[in-house]
Amino acid sequence: MRLSELRGRHVAVWGAGREGRAAVIAIAAHGPAGLVAVDDSANFLSLPWEGPVAAAAPLVTGEDGFARLAAADVVVRSPGVPSTHPWMVELRRRAVPVTQGSALWMADHGHRTVGVTGSKGKSTTASLISHLLTAMDRPNVFGGNIGVPLLDLPEAELYVLELSSYQCADLTDSPRVAVVTALFPEHLDAHGGEREYYRDKLNLLAHGPNTVVVNGADPRLVVELGDRAAVRAGLPDTTHVAAGPDGAPWFHLRDTPLFPRGVLPLVGRHNEGNLCVALAVLDALGVDVVERKDSLAVAVAEFQGLAHRLTEIPDPSGVTFVDDTLATSPYAAMHAIDAYEGRPLTVIVGGTDRGLDYTPLREHLAEREITVIGIPDSGPRIVEALAGLPAVRTELAEDLVAAVGLSRKLTPAGGVVLLSPAAPSYGRFRNWEHRSEVFAQAVADTAR
Repeated sequence: MRLSELRGRHVAVWGAGREGRAAVIAIAAHGPAGLVAVDDSANFLSLPWEGPVAAAAPLVTGEDGFARLAAADVVVRSPGVPSTHPWMVELRRRAVPVTQGSALWMADHGHRTVGVTGSKGKSTTASLISHLLTAMDRPNVFGGNIGVPLLDLPEAELYVLELSSYQCADLTDSPRVAVVTALFPEHLDAHGGEREYYRDKLNLLAHGPNTVVVNGADPRLVVELGDRAAVRAGLPDTTHVAAGPDGAPWFHLRDTPLFPRGVLPLVGRHNEGNLCVALAVLDALGVDVVERKDSLAVAVAEFQGLAHRLTEIPDPSGVTFVDDTLATSPYAAMHAIDAYEGRPLTVIVGGTDRGLDYTPLREHLAEREITVIGIPDSGPRIVEALAGLPAVRTELAEDLVAAVGLSRKLTPAGGVVLLSPAAPSYGRFRNWEHRSEVFAQAVADTAR
């Protein structure tokens, strides 16, 4: 469905945050017969409904909103509306068409878009792709799940988008290049289960992309893809890391060495995989990666890692403090832990308890010497899941600030204190940015 197809129809936009506002303004320009906005609950994402957006559509709040949704010809839901919402269930039962702003936008722009999703690494990989394309004289607009609604993006010849599972769920058109970085259980409460989450995530690939690029080293992704045609980055027949001319790890395109692994300033094997995927995308878009390898090496070296993803905080003690607050699942925390293999490591875990299974984390740490500090709400349950592991020391702290103070006592100089909570931030923090701010302030305060 395209925006132009909403002309003369009654449309209800569900959600009053940035996505909802962008949808109202975009739809109003296409002459719907009626347009209304619905917000069923006040939350921190909601913004004042005034000015042009209020002139374009009245805002209906509370329980009255469902009647307006059910009466619409088309409902445009914001990504924050979960598939498991009772109103969504009832709208499906009544066969009311439901779409999203991302789907409306993709229908008109997919042919000039690189779309990147994944349970881990999508932000870094999408940012790398955009950065490297710019360095290769391929200007592009970077947007998506980074705070910029697709319907607010300017016109461009090429787009690079980071897309969440929620944004992928309602797509009926795939981007020209569809990219998946990793796959593991996440956001199950919003999607309805593990199978539903994988289905919604991989819907990015379901509608005729020209090229599919995936992380070929991700085991769940390999299983879910089956024998589907795809460029599988990380394997020898495409971009991968292997011994180079000097015997050290180098990035390669098939048999050709490109540049040393040390050029990439990001730590961790998962970031090696992210760059392999990004280079494979450039190759698929016709960039001569071998011919321009020296320029690519310079661009890779200049890449700045994204905030709150293994972001190191300088500290005079000799201990490295690392903010990885966006690691909201056990699998993401496992990647972060691996990035500091070989150094004394203290990990702070815990946050909103979504009932996740922490057995994979226990199995991952079975042979690891590490200290784990649990904070509310899920921290005690994570610590309990690690009980009995011979080389894992566990402690509990009353909050994040106390955990930082405790970590200073437990971590030797040259070691690492890693905030990789394996849980979301809401409840005790406004959002993940607030959790990062509290962590950074605690590091500064305890250094005095």
